[in-house]
Amino acid sequence: MSKDQNKEANKGAPKGAPKGEKGGAPKGGSSKKHAEAEVVDTGPAVPPRLRDLYRDKIRAELKSKFEIGNVNAMPKLEKIVLNVNMGRHIEGTKIPPHIKGTIIETLTKITGQKPIVIKAKKSVSNFKVREGVETAVMVTLRRERMWHFLDRLINLATPRIKDFRGVPTNAFDKQGNYSMGLTEQGVFPEINMADVQFTHGMHLNLVFKNSDAKLSRFVLEQMGMPFTKPEEKAVRKTVAPAPAPAPAAAN
Repeated sequence: MSKDQNKEANKGAPKGAPKGEKGGAPKGGSSKKHAEAEVVDTGPAVPPRLRDLYRDKIRAELKSKFEIGNVNAMPKLEKIVLNVNMGRHIEGTKIPPHIKGTIIETLTKITGQKPIVIKAKKSVSNFKVREGVETAVMVTLRRERMWHFLDRLINLATPRIKDFRGVPTNAFDKQGNYSMGLTEQGVFPEINMADVQFTHGMHLNLVFKNSDAKLSRFVLEQMGMPFTKPEEKAVRKTVAPAPAPAPAAAN
């Protein structure tokens, strides 16, 4: 390009714009690509409440009650794994598109993170599963997203469960990891059940570090996890149904 042509191309461009651009648009590119390059995901703007609660209060209680002086030796929530099984929906060797799309959209909405699709590692004839077939969808949450999801799970999702009496207390393993399941995705307020085509449950696994069942339960209780209370179980077992009224005597 000659000097005269270059001057003509830059004529009318805003002050401070790079040479070879007109109207602020990049040379040889579109404004759409320029706008996409400026979008940066900075993550949640609000600091997680449960993370601050753990650092400010729960650590001190762990130190006084369990005599754990080293901060690095205290139990810590490391990650939360969500898993949805799609094996029962397999038709031949594929998952129906609306089933797969609904599950992926659900996990994306409630976690803010795109899930991954898990394929079968081996063939199992009894379950009609072939190697390489998509069988599950999984999301692994860490850091801020993990704490925000746990906050919504405890304070928003579990109270919306029908006939909710608390989450079980016997779902801890030896390492202190806690597992629970949900029967439908409608307990999360982000999901509008009028827009979904079918209901599905999900499995949640809260993975702890440097912990056992006792320590993990104490940490979750301090965060507000609604465990079932043993005294309520005892009351329900001891209360007997009222006897049926005796029939009236015939005259």
